[in-house]
Amino acid sequence: TESKYYRHAENLKTRSTELGSAVTGSSLTTVLPASAFKSIVLSSESRKELAKQAKVTKEERRAQIDGRHRYMISRLADGIDLSEQQVEETIISDDKFQLIEQFFAPSGLKKLLFFYQDVLQQKSNEALRPDGSTNNFPQKKLFITMGSTEDFTGTCAFFLRTSDEVITASNVSQEVNFGMFDCTNGNILQGLEFFMSQIIIPALKSHQNWGAVKEGLKNSQIQEFLYAVDKFVSTLSSSRQNIEDKIQLTKVDIDIYVRNLQNPSDYITAG
Repeated sequence: TESKYYRHAENLKTRSTELGSAVTGSSLTTVLPASAFKSIVLSSESRKELAKQAKVTKEERRAQIDGRHRYMISRLADGIDLSEQQVEETIISDDKFQLIEQFFAPSGLKKLLFFYQDVLQQKSNEALRPDGSTNNFPQKKLFITMGSTEDFTGTCAFFLRTSDEVITASNVSQEVNFGMFDCTNGNILQGLEFFMSQIIIPALKSHQNWGAVKEGLKNSQIQEFLYAVDKFVSTLSSSRQNIEDKIQLTKVDIDIYVRNLQNPSDYITAG
């Protein structure tokens, strides 16, 4: 019996020793495999490589900037109240930079849009939350857009071509028009109404050269056109007021009228 218990104690001692060795030695490999460390290193190296490539791309784009870009940068800086350096850095960092070149090309894009509005940003030095999410905060940002993928909640700056000619540094001021309208808090109808009524219509009504139309503003077709524009702005205003609940129908308690309806004459009176 003593021999039996002795052998049992030795087995426990041996297993305890093996367990201790596993904890102090190889257990770290089990909890955090070598592949995990390798993934972390590779991830860090990948981020560094991406940052390096982004820097190279920015400098390549900066080298492409000429008088055409300078014209646009100057207009954007004046309109949005940013420095030209800030606008330049934003443009060369934008993943839609190629749209600018497509706009300059012969028969290229008819419009080039920039939004300046609050965009959710993540602090560069902030770690992920336990659930994998991040603590984002709104920050003003200028970015190039097609106008169809992002919600419009701020200011829109736009460039419009007047012909299909290639845009050069010498003709950009003649071939490209610049404009802005403010739609802060998503008030697009109000922003468009203000833009049309305060900028476009006064400019049209003061315009003297109407091309082949020699009579200018006295021409009946020109007058009809201006009337149609005025009517469009009035429709915008009415739509905006309706949406903002400026027109409210009075609530009527009809119960007092229908409670004692007995015959056709009562219906006529109630009507």
